[in-house]
Amino acid sequence: MRTSDFDYDLPTSLIAQTPLEQRDQSRLLVLDRKSGEVRHAIFKDIGTYLQEGDILVINETRVMPARLFARKLPNGGRVEILLLRQQDGLTWEAMVGGKGLTVGKLLQLETQELAQRAPMAEIVADLGGAERLIRFDQELEAAFPNVGHMPLPPYIHTRLDDPERYQTVYARNSGSAAAPTAGLHFTSELMTQLSDNGIQFAKVTLHVGLDTFAPVEENDPERHKIHTEWCEVSKETATQINLASGKGGRVIAVGTTSVRALESAGSDGVVNAFEGPTSLFILPGYKFRIVDAMLTNFHLPGSTLIMLVSAFAGREKILNAYEIAKQANYRFYSFGDAMLIS
Repeated sequence: MRTSDFDYDLPTSLIAQTPLEQRDQSRLLVLDRKSGEVRHAIFKDIGTYLQEGDILVINETRVMPARLFARKLPNGGRVEILLLRQQDGLTWEAMVGGKGLTVGKLLQLETQELAQRAPMAEIVADLGGAERLIRFDQELEAAFPNVGHMPLPPYIHTRLDDPERYQTVYARNSGSAAAPTAGLHFTSELMTQLSDNGIQFAKVTLHVGLDTFAPVEENDPERHKIHTEWCEVSKETATQINLASGKGGRVIAVGTTSVRALESAGSDGVVNAFEGPTSLFILPGYKFRIVDAMLTNFHLPGSTLIMLVSAFAGREKILNAYEIAKQANYRFYSFGDAMLIS
């Protein structure tokens, strides 16, 4: 197995730069992973492919306005900071862009309202590469509206006028550096309709890190070091999923983040309560313990995410489905269309 096995060519014109006006009007490619058969649909009609008793597992994480800008003290050089993980109330792991960002360097954040006091920060550790440990002089949660910007993926170059469009309608628990994008297609009305038709929803949390966008640079993907992400599967959620599965309902993960949360919490076909970091890296050959079907977007070539869906459906079937999607002008990546693998 080579990283290049998961490459494909994609015209830049197919990379969605903006979300659709109506979330549930995205297209839906339905892939039967046994036969390889592909069907085309609209997301609002997803109920056609679900059965009473199925359970959709959604990730309630909420994206933080984690992109910050600062000035180095005393010379004023500009710095970009992307928050990754909070270690305690004042200290964060972050990626930084700029020169001379060594341990001890002091920073002053840029504010959107000049009348507001600008938070100060100090780089307290070099974590390797562009990662730093940064301590702020105040908790950032309250300051986010004045200093934070939505951390859109690097392949999106169009301004997002409404930051809520990079949040799912059910986002509750702040902590992600990126959105669980498979869930962006749901509306509250569609969720109510599905519930009325006997489809259950179960809630997990996995805070998405930047590894979502990090390329696999090793020729052998098994040598790639995946970052850990914090997740939680509550006792109530575990019980709900186990009951639904025991009655013959399919466990359908909404997004690769829900897949990782469920598989991290699963053993011998049973979901257990789980809270903590997961570094689960799913590659072809992995034996899925919980997930029966998954809803996902179209992923970057050579990424850990296309490897995950290839582990679920088979590399050849995934790459063939991607070629069909390209020919049919599907929209790719975070603001793009959806895929149901059953």
